[in-house]
Amino acid sequence: MGNIGSFPLDISFTAPAQGVTGLFGPSGCGKTTILRCLAGFIRLEGGYLRVGDAVWQESAHFLAPHKRPVGYVFQEPRLFAHLSVLDNLRYGLRRVRMMAPSIGLEPMIDLMGLRGLLRRSPAALSGGERQRVAIGRAILAQPRLLLMDEPLSALDRDAKNEILPYLVELPAVLSIPIIYVSHDFTELEQLADYLILMRKDGRVQASGALHTLLADISLPLARMPESAMILAVCVEDYDAAYDITACTANGVRILVPGLLGTAGTTRRLRVRASDVSLIKGTPQNSSVLNILPAHILAAEMASANQMLVLLGLDGQASETRLVSSITRKSWNTLALQIGDNVFAQIKGMALADAR
Repeated sequence: MGNIGSFPLDISFTAPAQGVTGLFGPSGCGKTTILRCLAGFIRLEGGYLRVGDAVWQESAHFLAPHKRPVGYVFQEPRLFAHLSVLDNLRYGLRRVRMMAPSIGLEPMIDLMGLRGLLRRSPAALSGGERQRVAIGRAILAQPRLLLMDEPLSALDRDAKNEILPYLVELPAVLSIPIIYVSHDFTELEQLADYLILMRKDGRVQASGALHTLLADISLPLARMPESAMILAVCVEDYDAAYDITACTANGVRILVPGLLGTAGTTRRLRVRASDVSLIKGTPQNSSVLNILPAHILAAEMASANQMLVLLGLDGQASETRLVSSITRKSWNTLALQIGDNVFAQIKGMALADAR
């Protein structure tokens, strides 16, 4: 706990040793300040920081920024304008000449899709291309911790969609923790495995696995206009005649328009709470593709006219959870209660853009 000027920062969290940990909260809650503390740019009095087995800050001990094996990706690429893409990437290797890199230059070029850009100057690149170079340079420094401070915030929607697939691949290649700050929660839904939810006053409101926090209808995440659950689904088969992919989430079969991938591929499927309706009783003939047996685990009134309903779908090994947003009138008309068996309806076309 400490102050940054007049702003009190009182945070304590543990993040997984690999994968993406998202930092999310309202503007001004201290997300970027946390990254700057982790990088050593700010010394928070009384702070404690350990990365793996190495203590970077404790009492009088403070590891200087240049001695911290950190990769930092800013909102702007901050490339060297006088160097080519290749030379910008090589700059990232300068600090690790005496050690064997965990990922080399050539694999990084392929990972970030930079093969055709190497001779260009930064001025000749698009915004998305520049940011891919910046990410590659940060990773080539062989960090033990990668910090990403809203790296897509300066890009338009098309550029974001271009770069996101590259970011999705990073955790599978890098066996280091990645701390990712964003004000766009849909980015975190695609990238994060773990989430730290901040409050306006600089404190941690909740932390845990992404799917666990999304299923907590008492948290503000469930009250966002585009609130959703993220399901890890496995592609089972593809019906070319109808252009429909069958996939499973822990044994629960879900049909999605379009081709999600080859059989065995794991994908994230975003199911909006507003796209999940409920049936009490036996379903009749319906055009809805996904009508799934479920039971009500919890419910909360989100507003004068809205109810949030947490559902459990019986899977093979454990329960798959969904959140449904319905009107209070529907809740009362159907006389729904916690513990009721219901059917959750998800229109197939609602999932067409949910991947």
